[in-house]
Amino acid sequence: MRCLLAQCARRTRCVAGRENASDFIAICARHARARATFSPKNGAARGFTLVEVLVALAIMALMAVMTWRGIDGMARAQQATHEHTDGVLALQAGLGQWRADLDAMMVWPLPGTAVDPANAAAQTNSPAATRSLAWDGSVLRLTRASSRAPGDGVRVVAWARRPTGEWLRWQSAPVSAQNAWASAWEAAARWGQAGAPLLPPGAPAQAVQIGRLTDWQLHYYRNNAWTNPLSSAAEAVAGGGSSTNSAVPDAIRLMLTLAPSQPLAGALQVDWVRPTLGGGS
Repeated sequence: MRCLLAQCARRTRCVAGRENASDFIAICARHARARATFSPKNGAARGFTLVEVLVALAIMALMAVMTWRGIDGMARAQQATHEHTDGVLALQAGLGQWRADLDAMMVWPLPGTAVDPANAAAQTNSPAATRSLAWDGSVLRLTRASSRAPGDGVRVVAWARRPTGEWLRWQSAPVSAQNAWASAWEAAARWGQAGAPLLPPGAPAQAVQIGRLTDWQLHYYRNNAWTNPLSSAAEAVAGGGSSTNSAVPDAIRLMLTLAPSQPLAGALQVDWVRPTLGGGS
């Protein structure tokens, strides 16, 4: 301010005192406006410093990393959801196939006769009827009608759990003669043995993995009692019936212990009731 007044005084002396006080004030105001316009402290004339640019870049990089992590988390969550859904659907499909196999289970006819699923009920007066279902503690074998036309014969189906935990289903090609069925029945037993390899694609028989188990058990319902089919008490209960159909239980209880690595883990119980029980009601 002192410098400004000094300049104004010098200019005032140059005009030899001919200006009055108003002229003096106007000159000082013009000088003040000129200094304010060209001052280096004016914000409109300066740019960003290097430090400010580096700070801005660091903030933008941090925001980009946070955004990428958010997108990656959503992608991982979506993938985990899909895997969980696929695992649940696969288990549901396997249990549905289990019920379908038991619903289509049939009693094998007299030895030496052809398979006629339409008249299978009239051909059960033979001990061979007991081989429609067999459980040895590790492999369940059963004879079921083919899912195609009734004239296509029957299939032998086996369910087994490997020592490594895989729960598998095996089925033979359709058979229509006693010797072909016997071969398929024995093939199912061999396949169910520990270490039996999966069949290659295109083979006459097919095997698929349903899930992973740590344990599984079966109980049969005969003569109003649930029993373990491998126990002596179960044989006594089954022997109480007078018909060969006593070999086919009225109901089967499947008890699974699902492996922890699956979407669903822990104990699972599935009960099946023979469709013809109670006269088909």
